Amino acid sequence: MKAGPVAAHPAAMISDPSRAAMLTAMMDGRFHPASELAYMAGITPQTASYHLAKLEEAGMIAMHKQGRHRYYGLKSHDVAAVVETLLLLAPPVEIKSLRQSEENRHLRRARTCYDHVAGDLGIRLRDAMIEAGVIREEADAFAVTGEGGAFFEHMGIDVEAVRKKRRSFCSKCLDWSERTPHLAGSLGSAMLERLLELRWLRRMEGTRALHITDEGSRGLRETFHIEIP
Repeated sequence: MKAGPVAAHPAAMISDPSRAAMLTAMMDGRFHPASELAYMAGITPQTASYHLAKLEEAGMIAMHKQGRHRYYGLKSHDVAAVVETLLLLAPPVEIKSLRQSEENRHLRRARTCYDHVAGDLGIRLRDAMIEAGVIREEADAFAVTGEGGAFFEHMGIDVEAVRKKRRSFCSKCLDWSERTPHLAGSLGSAMLERLLELRWLRRMEGTRALHITDEGSRGLRETFHIEIP
């Protein structure tokens, strides 16, 4: 008799292609209507509703009601970490159109990984902060240095308030496209929110890709010494 958790159950939830496609779409950290998720997965709204009910029952997604409308998003960063790991193991997508090629390029350049920055930009931000002595890399996580507190305060991020949140503070998340860890946890989330507030980054419609604005190019160059072509 099995006394511990059974991994086969959540694995079965993700193994269905339609559910996997919807979970990947929710990796932008936002809540979506079932019709939008159905379109992204290439299935009917009725089929999407069935799969979403299964995922909600399994505790992998959350549903918010607003009037007569229902919106779905990932339940937690733990679910996002599992999806990101599976993307790391997945074979490369076969590019069949110019539109698909452009979307892939944008995703690899900068994207959300649930609630933090991933892709080339995520890794360049990590490297810039390590080089500046703002954070240091440890075995299983990153750590904010003494100089880092002042840096984040200058950025408009209250490190101590972020540290008190009920989740990992400065964790690593293995990036599926760059194959190296980017900054995650509550600090990674606060960084993404601040970059969006500053309008250095803008969410792109219908994808989890992030657009680096002209203002963002200047800000990234002046603050992190990151040159954006």
